[in-house]
Amino acid sequence: MTMAPSDKEILEYERPTCPMEYTMRTIAGKWKLVLLWHIYDKEVIRYGELKRSLPNITHKMLSNQLKELVLSELVHKEMYHQVPPKVEYSLTEKGKTLIPILDIMYQWGTKNMV
Repeated sequence: MTMAPSDKEILEYERPTCPMEYTMRTIAGKWKLVLLWHIYDKEVIRYGELKRSLPNITHKMLSNQLKELVLSELVHKEMYHQVPPKVEYSLTEKGKTLIPILDIMYQWGTKNMV
């Protein structure tokens, strides 16, 4: 019986060959930068609050993008074993290093949004 590779093993197998490729693979995705910004803005945020702040994202897309951000070690996922389940997201130290870039992008959007 062959076991499927883990998400971490897949990420290792597809290791980028240059820093720009690594950066783009890590943050690429329609919602990743927006999610990082919202998590940064709140410091700690629950799944439901993220979903409410982004009404155009589907549950599947939100879950997938968060999973990828966690695997990339940009976001920390804290699960509380209670009923109903409680999950909180926060930026890791690595994730916080993207904030100056996101801040510049936010400022650009503020100045140029029509």
